[in-house]
Amino acid sequence: MKLQREILTPQMLQYDDFSSRGETEYVPYLMYFNRPNYRSDAINTDRLGFRISHGATEQASVGSSLPEGPVRLLVGGSVPLGYGSTSDAATMASRLWTEHAPSRPWLTYAGHCYNSTQELLLFLLYRHLLPPVEEIVIFSGFNTLVMSRLVEMHRADQGPFYFCGEFFEQMEEVKSRHRKSSRGFGRRNKPSVPAWPSPDEVRPELDDAIASAVDLVGRHLDSWQVLAAATGARVSFVLQPLATWLREETAPQEKLIFDELDRISKLGTWEALYGDVASVEAGQRYADALAPACEKRGVRFVNLNPVLRAAVTDQTWLYVDRAHLTDEGNDIVAALLAEQLGLS
Repeated sequence: MKLQREILTPQMLQYDDFSSRGETEYVPYLMYFNRPNYRSDAINTDRLGFRISHGATEQASVGSSLPEGPVRLLVGGSVPLGYGSTSDAATMASRLWTEHAPSRPWLTYAGHCYNSTQELLLFLLYRHLLPPVEEIVIFSGFNTLVMSRLVEMHRADQGPFYFCGEFFEQMEEVKSRHRKSSRGFGRRNKPSVPAWPSPDEVRPELDDAIASAVDLVGRHLDSWQVLAAATGARVSFVLQPLATWLREETAPQEKLIFDELDRISKLGTWEALYGDVASVEAGQRYADALAPACEKRGVRFVNLNPVLRAAVTDQTWLYVDRAHLTDEGNDIVAALLAEQLGLS
């Protein structure tokens, strides 16, 4: 018997393959990035792992063909990556380029599971490939907030990233091997592999998690502004719409999928994993903290949750899961982005 997820969103099987942990593409400095040269009906990437964006008559990506004139960048994690769309042409960047703000090409500049640190580093590492950049729209927020709760995995004043537990454990094993082979003098520390506490043992209060996330986002926005100033690009930060930040009631298709995902998840239900940061109230408190942080840095801020809420009904099917958008969701959000940011 097929799952509702397979019936309603069959393209997600291709995304499962695309994001398979067994096929993770590890790259210097970024830790990991999208699989390069990936081919499927739903998602295609170039030689570096950037997703292909479609305009009305052409297509482009950072690691393949690029237009000569100025471009606009849609930056972030898996939502602006278009995770869940049925094709490259249905992503948010493609809908902006094709329909809602077509005066300049839009490039998808996003990585699966990325936080604000990785978003900035991705720009730094591949900026040399880009033509002049006119707009930088950072469409983000949730991953950085989720990671801010992992207080035990903060290192050197930097926030954690997805899968960082695996990284730290493997590095402890590497250090242990070097200790065993060392012939140096002096007392050596006893090797140990840390036993990570469970999230419930160390999870901070919501206000502390929000403060930590906003601090990281603010620091990275400072750097974005410095980098953008060299080219005159305008930087905007858009707090992504999350299904549980958006509305209490869900569309019928969403309820079928969400309930099923809770039932089959090996990690636990959405409420158990993210309930403390994923409520409508939590989303509003996060937005209220991000707004002055952006204003202080001269960065335009849009909380897309109330904007999207006003534009749809409870019957509008927006999500393939609680974070990622349907084709219709991408199109609606692209139109609202163009409107809110004054893009032509």
